Amino acid sequence: MTAPRSLTLRILRSSPGEGIAPHWQDFLVEEAEGMTLFLALGEVRERLDPSLQFDFVCRAGICGSCAMLVNGKPTLACRCLTRDLDPLITLAPLPVFELIGDLSVNTGKWMRGTAERLETWIHSQEETALTAVEAPMEPALAEAIYELDRCIECGCCIAGCGTAQMRPDFVGAVGLNKIARFRLDPRDTRSDDDFYELIGDDTGVFGCMSLLGCHDVCPKGLSLQTQIAFLRRKMVKVGVL
Repeated sequence: MTAPRSLTLRILRSSPGEGIAPHWQDFLVEEAEGMTLFLALGEVRERLDPSLQFDFVCRAGICGSCAMLVNGKPTLACRCLTRDLDPLITLAPLPVFELIGDLSVNTGKWMRGTAERLETWIHSQEETALTAVEAPMEPALAEAIYELDRCIECGCCIAGCGTAQMRPDFVGAVGLNKIARFRLDPRDTRSDDDFYELIGDDTGVFGCMSLLGCHDVCPKGLSLQTQIAFLRRKMVKVGVL
């Protein structure tokens, strides 16, 4: 029987609110069968340092709270098995987002600001009758909308985006994915001209450099680059007319 590995978690620690400057700190953890990074971090916080800050809710790759840089790559800690990594594991908070402390960042503030800016809700002049039966939708269309709705707003695509590193006002793949979702929805009465006003510049769809970073790191496997390319073609058509 093989002895369990000893893992070194090298964590970038800092706390802007407490004036603690960024510094690396190593923690030794004994690897268990089926251990994820989330469980390893739990071991650190429970046994070694209760002050370690990182976020979690569901532990099932649904909430997106535990996103962080794992050996430089945006990843969900709850979906990352330690057995797939070398014994030395480097962990850092996601870039772009406001740092709370250690591995915890405020993705919610960024996501809410983007949602308000892009008006990511159904726009319709019709009064909603809460007791009425919903209008039917073709299964293929419903499936396409659901596919785009699978985004968990973890922030991995933003952290892996070259443009977002240079332009803090760039809406990123998550914002463009939301526009693609509402553009498909027949209940939303906005036209491509309306969507152009929201994303038809360098802070929107024309700011993407097509580096595929968002596409490569999305933990849900969404076709982000396909959606961005499709939106770009539609917005170019609006812009030249």
